[in-house]
Amino acid sequence: MSPAHPHLVWDWNGTLLNDLSLVVTATNAAFASVGGPSVTSEEHRTRFRRPIADYYAEVLGKAVDDEAFGRLDRIFHDAYRTGLTTCELAADAQTAMASWEGSQSLLSMWFHEELVPTVHTYGLTGRFIRVDGLRATVGGGRKAESLERHLAELGVDGSSVVLIGDSIDDADAALAVGGRAVLYTGGFTDPARLRASGHPVADTLTDAVALATGKVSSAGT
Repeated sequence: MSPAHPHLVWDWNGTLLNDLSLVVTATNAAFASVGGPSVTSEEHRTRFRRPIADYYAEVLGKAVDDEAFGRLDRIFHDAYRTGLTTCELAADAQTAMASWEGSQSLLSMWFHEELVPTVHTYGLTGRFIRVDGLRATVGGGRKAESLERHLAELGVDGSSVVLIGDSIDDADAALAVGGRAVLYTGGFTDPARLRASGHPVADTLTDAVALATGKVSSAGT
């Protein structure tokens, strides 16, 4: 693959899909089920991390084992599905994807069997040479292993990859395969946390693509 046109891997939730409000609502439904507190969008962006069980444990003030997380995860996803039709793509998602000159794929930590038809509903299937979601019954883990499998299926070397996502975990996954990351401030993570990571940061997806291509030296600062 030409170094001038590396392969771009997009994150879905909180990046291409503007679903922060729904995620916070669904998270609060999970917390309420065990008598926990509610979080605001800003609190969620400040505290959210993977593994998600660690985030839940911090907010709830108690350990969250695999069994407890499984229950909370099911409640979260039930609430999430209920409101999914209210979500729209990020304002410049289409423009950003169209501006990328190389190949593109999509990797999400949302369930694969739900992700694929949803991506189709938004008319995006033709944008990507591969779409992968989580092939497990419970989510919440880190992204690095999924990215490694995703690239293996594509036959793409990690060193020729740039990932655009909204979390530190996205950046960690990119580094784990020898790739690069550009972080987007419009998703699940507080912008100050993203900027403190040392990775390139953008306030729009269009700027994120420009950073990924090297057409600008900095953004979102």
